Amino acid sequence: MSAIRVLVPEAGAGGRADRFLADASGLSRAQMQRLISDGRVTLDGVPVRAKDQLEPGRTVLVDVPEAAPVTIQPESMDLDIVYQDDDLLIIDKPAGVVTHPAPGHDSGTLVHGLLGLAAEEGIELGTLGGADRAGIVHRLDRDTSGLLMVARTDAAQLALQQQLQARRISKRYQALVWGSVTAQLGRIEAPIGRDPRDRMRMAIVPDGREAITRYRVRERFTGWTLLELELVTGRTHQIRVHLASIGHPVAGDRMYATGEARRGPDGLDRMFLHAWRLELASPSGDGLIRAEAPLPADLESVLVGLRERESGVLG
Repeated sequence: MSAIRVLVPEAGAGGRADRFLADASGLSRAQMQRLISDGRVTLDGVPVRAKDQLEPGRTVLVDVPEAAPVTIQPESMDLDIVYQDDDLLIIDKPAGVVTHPAPGHDSGTLVHGLLGLAAEEGIELGTLGGADRAGIVHRLDRDTSGLLMVARTDAAQLALQQQLQARRISKRYQALVWGSVTAQLGRIEAPIGRDPRDRMRMAIVPDGREAITRYRVRERFTGWTLLELELVTGRTHQIRVHLASIGHPVAGDRMYATGEARRGPDGLDRMFLHAWRLELASPSGDGLIRAEAPLPADLESVLVGLRERESGVLG
């Protein structure tokens, strides 16, 4: 990767340079802050500071260095590839698999499997987030199953990140939630940030980042509702926090649900949250890519049990 040029619009950046440049370039804010600290973000040859206010009409140069060599040991893993072309892979991630290596998860992650796939088949993966990130564009929680995008080139990774920032990628989920959701259609709009009482959790906080979730009811059961959700924004734990905030936590969510909601209906052994559809523009073409992953068998069996119970009650 070489350089990214970011033009400050005539309306201005509207805030700190690091946040504006991250949003405008498609890089994460942490990546942008590292590049700024390294002096790789300049305006007319002068390094930009994270807190700077950028003037309208100016062009900022972001120099992205070559990725460091991979330090993670690739692993052979049976990956369910739902879609692939020269730009990207779309993987159906099973529940229980961590996306990125982290303390306590130094093997068996999706990154390990993707690096193994690259080694076995001789394919390249995007390095924009670092070679050890294996081209992953976004993440799913360990206990969330479903579709996840992986870029095969740096150009594709940048294009996909920019689509995410511009909210042009549709990400839809299915979730079984506790209680009866009254409205057939709804929208939750509440800012999300770190929970000040527990840094391991997220929460709705006044100074949090904008977060918007749309939902519609797919099916109703006694005590439970199956929802289809669309993420307008993509904050950490967004669906789980938003649904818990309106009194309908995700079934089986051990962090944000309590009591019966935390246990879930009979037969549920993990959180009932699945990323089932992605729609996006092809990074290097004009076409629309749509990928779907049906509910995995363990979640579908829970719905079958609820339907049978409803039929028995009605009968």
